[in-house]
Amino acid sequence: MMTPQALLDQPRGILEVSPREIADTVERYVRLRTGGTIRSLHVEVHDGEVLLSGRTATYYNKQLATHAALDAASEMSLTNEIEVC
Repeated sequence: MMTPQALLDQPRGILEVSPREIADTVERYVRLRTGGTIRSLHVEVHDGEVLLSGRTATYYNKQLATHAALDAASEMSLTNEIEVC
C-alpha cells in the first residue's frame, strides 16, 4: 500500500498525483485501522486538505479514523466530520 507522501515522491511529480489517488489511499488506511466500522465513509481531498465524513457508533472509532488519516496523509491538514450516533 502506497502512502500519499510516497505517491508525491514518485518521479512523475506532484502535479500528476490526483486528489482521487490520495483520497483512495486515505480511505484504505481508515477502513483498515477501524475494521470497517465507519458507515458511509467518504474521503475528499482539495487543496492540501483531507475531509472525512461518515457515521460510527463510538468516539473511539472516530479517533481511530483521525489517526489513520493523519498517518496516511501526514503532510496535509485534516477535517474529521464523521458523526458519532
